[in-house]
Amino acid sequence: MDYGQLGRTGLQVSRLCLGTMNFGPVTSEDDSFAIMDRAHELGINFFDTANVYGWKKGEGITENIIGHWFAQGGGRRERTVIATKLYGDMGDWPNEGRLSALNIRRACDASLKRMQTDYIDLYQAHHVDRNTPFEEFWEAMDILKQQGKILYVGSSNFAGWHIAKAQESARRRNSLGLVSEQSHYNLIVRAAELEVIPACEDYGLGLIPWSPLAGGLLGGILRKIDKGRSASEVIARELEKHRDKIERYEAFCDELGEDPANVGLAWLLHQKAVTAPIIGPRTLEQLDGTIKALEIKLDEKALARIDEIFPGFKTSPEEYAW
Repeated sequence: MDYGQLGRTGLQVSRLCLGTMNFGPVTSEDDSFAIMDRAHELGINFFDTANVYGWKKGEGITENIIGHWFAQGGGRRERTVIATKLYGDMGDWPNEGRLSALNIRRACDASLKRMQTDYIDLYQAHHVDRNTPFEEFWEAMDILKQQGKILYVGSSNFAGWHIAKAQESARRRNSLGLVSEQSHYNLIVRAAELEVIPACEDYGLGLIPWSPLAGGLLGGILRKIDKGRSASEVIARELEKHRDKIERYEAFCDELGEDPANVGLAWLLHQKAVTAPIIGPRTLEQLDGTIKALEIKLDEKALARIDEIFPGFKTSPEEYAW
C-alpha cells in the first residue's frame, strides 16, 4: 500500500480510502466486518463514513456497524484513521442538522457514541451551511479539538470560494483550518478543476474524490451489460448520455490491458491534488479488485488520450477568459 500526507498535515493515510456507505443498506454487518478486516490486511488505514449513512433518519446505522467492529479490539481502532461527516438531518426537531454550534456539539457526541471511540480523526462538514457563519463553525470545532474529541477538520461539497472563506476565517483565529475537501470528481465530472482544486492546492487541502467511478459508468459498464447484468434506471440514462465517450474509454482500457474501474482510479491517483479516492466496495471481491489501481502507471501519452476522451477544464478564469 502507498501512503501520503493528508493535505498539509503530518497525518499519513493510504492512497485509497475505504468508503462505508454500503454498510447496512447493501452490505450486511458480518460482510462489512470482513471488508474492513481485509482493508487492514491490504494496508488501507483510511475509512470514511457519515452520521446519515444507513439512510434511516437518526439511526446512524453505518456508524454503529463501525462501532461494533472497533469494539472487537485487536488494534482495529488504533490502526484506523476514521473520518465521519455531519450536516444531514438526524431528526425532525430544529437544530438536528446543519452546522450550528449546537448541532456540531450534539452530532459529534452522537457519532462518538455510535462508533464506540473517544475521538474522531477527521470531522467533516458534509455540505456548506449558508446560514451558519464560519466564525460560529470554527468556534465549535475548536472547542471539540480542545476537548480531544476531534483531531482535524475537513469539508465536503464546498465551492472554491467556500474553502477560501473558511480558511481566512480560521486564519483570523490562528487555527489550522480545513485540511481536506471531499468533492465529486471523476473523469466524467471534472468541474472541480475550475476552482475547487486550485483552492485546495493554494490552501494545502488534500482532495478526497467521492464517486470516483461516476456511479459505475467508469467501471466497465458496457461489458457488464453485454453479460446480461442490468443497470439502474438512473445509470442507464447517464450511460446513453455518455455512451460515445464510454465506448472509446473502454476500448482504450482494452488497449492498456487494464480494467476500466482501475484505470479510472489510477487517473485520479495521478492528479497532484488528490490524496485518496473513496472506494465503496459492496463485497470482498470488489475490494480486492481495486488494489490493482495502485500499480497502474499512466504516462503522458496515456493521460493525453484520456483527456481527449473526457476533456477537463483549465482553472478559472482562463477556462472562459484570457
